Amino acid sequence: MSSIKTYTDADVKGKRVLVRVDFNVPLDGEIVTDDTRIRAALPTINYLIDEGAKIILCSHLGRPEGIGYEKDFSLKPVAQYLSSVVNTPVFFSEDTIGEKAHAAVDALSDGEIVLLENLRFDKREKKNDPEFAKELASLADLYINDAFGAAHRAHASTAGVASYLPAYAGALMTKEVTTLTSMLDNPKRPFVAILGGSKVSDKVAVIDALIDKCDTLIIGGGMCFTFLVAQGYKVGTSLMEKDWVDRAAQMLDKAEKAGVSILLPSDVVCADAFANDANTVTCSVSEIPEDMMGLDIGPETTEFYAHAIAGAKTVFWNGPMGVFEMSSFEAGTKGVAMAAASNKEAETIIGGGDSVAAVNKFNLGDQMTFISTGGGASMELVQGEALPGVEALK
Repeated sequence: MSSIKTYTDADVKGKRVLVRVDFNVPLDGEIVTDDTRIRAALPTINYLIDEGAKIILCSHLGRPEGIGYEKDFSLKPVAQYLSSVVNTPVFFSEDTIGEKAHAAVDALSDGEIVLLENLRFDKREKKNDPEFAKELASLADLYINDAFGAAHRAHASTAGVASYLPAYAGALMTKEVTTLTSMLDNPKRPFVAILGGSKVSDKVAVIDALIDKCDTLIIGGGMCFTFLVAQGYKVGTSLMEKDWVDRAAQMLDKAEKAGVSILLPSDVVCADAFANDANTVTCSVSEIPEDMMGLDIGPETTEFYAHAIAGAKTVFWNGPMGVFEMSSFEAGTKGVAMAAASNKEAETIIGGGDSVAAVNKFNLGDQMTFISTGGGASMELVQGEALPGVEALK
């Protein structure tokens, strides 16, 4: 981050400050059901309030078609929620750009906030359209990007607008990039990485990158079955990517040559259907019934993984060990989460996505060192790719 100016470098008093936040939060009707991303942006927002800036927040929410207003994707409920967690008036602009947006900004007093409507109601946002970026920039005197969760997207609000305004990284963006790059460049060892999730194909670049960095790589979730097939096991009806078996074998070989331990399950919880009330059996990976699918790592594996995590000085975790959303298949993910939380000697970094949901489900979030707000962005940073939202600030 040494080549990037951060929000505290800017003179913001009385200035119109456009802040790209990630308020892509789950809603039930008009109720925010998880405020993690909102609270993650509060350090930057509260700093700007205290410094007397006129604060213009912008974000996307969900995946609207990009042809105008859609009620289900409006940020208005988010504005209402935000007003309950900050000590300043929060206004809402029904437009993102144009006369109404300018009027809403012009009406702000120092320390007040306006949240613009969903950026993605205009298809030009995702296309990084220069004219749309210019119109956004015309609302403000300077720009802060605090949306790490969208930093891997080259959109008008994450990249384009930085060409037209003095640009700075927010508190969250700074902490995310600094924490993750430090973990990769100078980890305390032993460094144990834990990867789960359903598909090897989604994580190939991450696995390759972590083999170059970590001491032990733990693999769970649906993707473990492709690795088990690469080792010669039969996995019944478990999720398995046939086209990626050879690539999995290559990664196992690469790890062995690099002296990195890859840990795979020795037992799994199998089910006869993808359902919480399915018939289940816990068995060795060498005895998976041909008509059943693995939906969680087994207790022996959970204990084995927990032991490896207990000896770590750095832990990075992305992806659940099983279908943790169903109580019948949550034990493996819960065991790994508890092991990470219990290791007080280690830096424990949760790499966004479903891992965050799992940690929150088991009420262990406050026992982790750092929880990333960006699943896709975290993964791209870990695999060594430049993030457009970060590059635009340089």
